Amino acid sequence: MEILTNPIVVSVIVMSVLCLLKMNVLFAILVAAIVAGATGGLAIDKTVSILIGGMGGNSETALSYILLGTLAVAIGRSGLADIAARKITKVVGTKKTAFVFLIAFVACFSQNLIPVHIAFIPILIPPLLVVMNHMKLDRRAVACALTFGLKAPYVSLPVGFGLLFMTIIKDQMVANNVMVSISDISSVMWIGGASMLVGLILSTIFYSRDREYKDLPIMGQDEKAGETEMNADCWKALAGAVAAFVAQLYFKSLPIGAMCGLLVMLVTGSIKWNKMDEMVDGGVKMMGFIAFVMLVAAGYANVLRETHSVESLVMATTAVINTKFSGAFLMLAVGLLITMGIGTSFGTIPVVASIYIPMGLKLGFSIPSIILLIGIAAALGDAGSPASDSTLGPTSGLNADGQHNHIWDTCVPTFIFFDVTLFIGGLIGAMILG
Repeated sequence: MEILTNPIVVSVIVMSVLCLLKMNVLFAILVAAIVAGATGGLAIDKTVSILIGGMGGNSETALSYILLGTLAVAIGRSGLADIAARKITKVVGTKKTAFVFLIAFVACFSQNLIPVHIAFIPILIPPLLVVMNHMKLDRRAVACALTFGLKAPYVSLPVGFGLLFMTIIKDQMVANNVMVSISDISSVMWIGGASMLVGLILSTIFYSRDREYKDLPIMGQDEKAGETEMNADCWKALAGAVAAFVAQLYFKSLPIGAMCGLLVMLVTGSIKWNKMDEMVDGGVKMMGFIAFVMLVAAGYANVLRETHSVESLVMATTAVINTKFSGAFLMLAVGLLITMGIGTSFGTIPVVASIYIPMGLKLGFSIPSIILLIGIAAALGDAGSPASDSTLGPTSGLNADGQHNHIWDTCVPTFIFFDVTLFIGGLIGAMILG
């Protein structure tokens, strides 16, 4: 009973139900935060105060979204994005499956080879929407491809964001007196990547039927659409994009990267001085809502932390575990709820590791099994969460013409095809590893 009345369980269920009923996701998260506070014994004014105080937790991400939106609009209006879209179209033709897997392949690079995370989405995806429309491609398949590219590499490969993810797992295990190396972790976490690959294949098959979309105006693509050759403005925009990429890698900061890109475009004349307001307005229209969702999501996570509901949920779960199977099942289920609540896989690891490691050892799980359970428990919920950048990022690009619903077209498909396959893969993997 203690599990069912836990603030995380209650508030995540409330948030999910409200989102499925098509309540605005921003308000759904606000309501979930208030419900979490109430079930955690906090007065409503205290809850709101904690929520506002925690919003700064995602301030860098929110600023990144606004600046990247502005950069995307500026690049789009130069005609460069349209040319890139034409090049991609030439490669895949009208083959929908090839297109989806190409998008997934490109997205994978954003996590390891060129670790720019979601920065490429608002630049690359909007000009491709017309191509998708003509192919009658269901955008839910593309949402799954993008989310796969944002998640699978860091879950399974010790490179880029994946190295950070696995280092956190290693540090937490060492802190709990279990000596492991990055190679030990990567040797089992491939199971998570393989599970997600199965989900990607299934989603591509499931969403292979034609879906009709209208050719509506796309934010930032209305000035020089139809460009077929590189001109001076395109080269200037390309210089801005390269500057943004290099600066982001050098400073390890998305906002600095975006600002450097915009500065180069301003200095070279790609962005006209008298058009600056237009560009910023376009960026806010494209990404502003998502930026605010990220801010409120950080506040919601802060409310959950202040109620100590994460720790109590983990402790309540341990009290009802008596077999390996039930242990693995509940570990993964709790990880799913926590990550859906706080919106980050990376932040879930320290929360669950301190309990899951001794619990796993007590139940007789091997070290590889415990590694897998911690890694999958943390990764679960990132796909499918309304407040995660793994879903908000794809929506930011696919909804540039207003025809892609964040909940039903991104969150629900990614939850079904990635969270379910990760859960099953993690459960089977843990039982096989012993």
